[in-house]
Amino acid sequence: MAESTSKLTWKFPRSFWVANSIELFERAAYYGMFITLTLYLTREIGFTDVEAGWVAAFFAGFIYLAPTFTGAIADKMGFRNALMLAFALLAGGYALLGTFQLKLTAILSLFLVLLGGSFVKPIITGTVAKASDDTNRARAFSIFYQIVNIGAFLGKTVAKPLRTELGLKYINFYSACMALCALLLVILLYRNLDTRGMGKSMKESLKGLLTVLKNIRFMLLILIVAGFWLIQGQLYATMPKYALRMIGESAAPEWLANINPLVVVLFVVLITHLVRKIRPVSSIAIGLFIIPLSALSISLSPVLERLTGQSVSFGLFSLHPITVMLIIGIALQGFAECFLSPRFLEYASNQAPPGEVGLYMGYSHLHTFFAWLIGFAVSGYLLEAFCPDPATLPGAVQQQRLLALAGQAPMPEAYAHAHYIWYVFAAIGVFAFLCLLVYRYVTDRIDRRKA
Repeated sequence: MAESTSKLTWKFPRSFWVANSIELFERAAYYGMFITLTLYLTREIGFTDVEAGWVAAFFAGFIYLAPTFTGAIADKMGFRNALMLAFALLAGGYALLGTFQLKLTAILSLFLVLLGGSFVKPIITGTVAKASDDTNRARAFSIFYQIVNIGAFLGKTVAKPLRTELGLKYINFYSACMALCALLLVILLYRNLDTRGMGKSMKESLKGLLTVLKNIRFMLLILIVAGFWLIQGQLYATMPKYALRMIGESAAPEWLANINPLVVVLFVVLITHLVRKIRPVSSIAIGLFIIPLSALSISLSPVLERLTGQSVSFGLFSLHPITVMLIIGIALQGFAECFLSPRFLEYASNQAPPGEVGLYMGYSHLHTFFAWLIGFAVSGYLLEAFCPDPATLPGAVQQQRLLALAGQAPMPEAYAHAHYIWYVFAAIGVFAFLCLLVYRYVTDRIDRRKA
């Protein structure tokens, strides 16, 4: 790891910028596919909402758990070799997903993407941590997180025209191309920063995981922060289907989801700088306070619709009330993320033992494993209950829905309580925030007693 210095700087070694460039392509590939994944699984592959929820839950969840084990393999292989393997798997998985619209093939394709992606996460975050020192690690991770969100923004921007002009499967081919570009960058530019920590066995990896799991203080924080990511994950689990079913095919969920990374890109460095002097747990608390407000905002769209009708005028343009509230809610998610994510990564990287950064950084993503495994599965059930797939409804109900979208009839009873979905997620966010307040109070007392 770089030697510590008391001077704040924005200058980092070449390996830092190469790793971030690779991350840009990987995130553009991943989020281009991921924003339409549940939609693709339902419309093209033939899964029900509940089935698609579970498939996406295991994919989205285990891509954050697998680094616990692939981090050890990456250490043994060397980061460069592991990255080449990862992007070969990603390119193949994305291409296979778009080529065959079969349930078994889709599951196999997602497994390849999961495996490849699980290598990338600990390697890139480990490189960022190794290329920075204690003084500048918060800045390093704020830049890294900005790059992540630029990649996410680009991927989702491209996904919209690909879906509407060519078809959902072409998004997967685009992702395969982005993975190949990342592979080329690895081959030409990436070099291992150092070799410390290589050679871990799977037994040692399991032992390391057990050590972290026994760290009650760290694990409690991970479980509490999972409440944040469970709500944020609904940008991908619930929002695309919710928008298309409640607004119509003219909705652009890919571009709505882009509000989140746009807000993060614009404000994450500034907010990280402003909160640099407060404890990481306090910055995390601010994020957890904001996140239930985002879900609550979306749930209030029927109130706005009763006031304005199906169109809210902004002078030169007008938007559907649901679109307006989605914009507000997603923007709030972005602000919450600015407070929470960089400081949480900073906290996690500082827990890494010497020589085990690549392996240990995988543990920082355990909160998303719990959040998205539960959140995507719950989403499938909530969609089926309150905002069902129109194709599963009787013909007369489908016709009434189309008339309602055109402003010529009320929405069918099947969609009358669609906004209840967001009440559930708001309640989860409030519970997570209260748990963090208790956590901070208890840990502060423990620390004072030790002092």
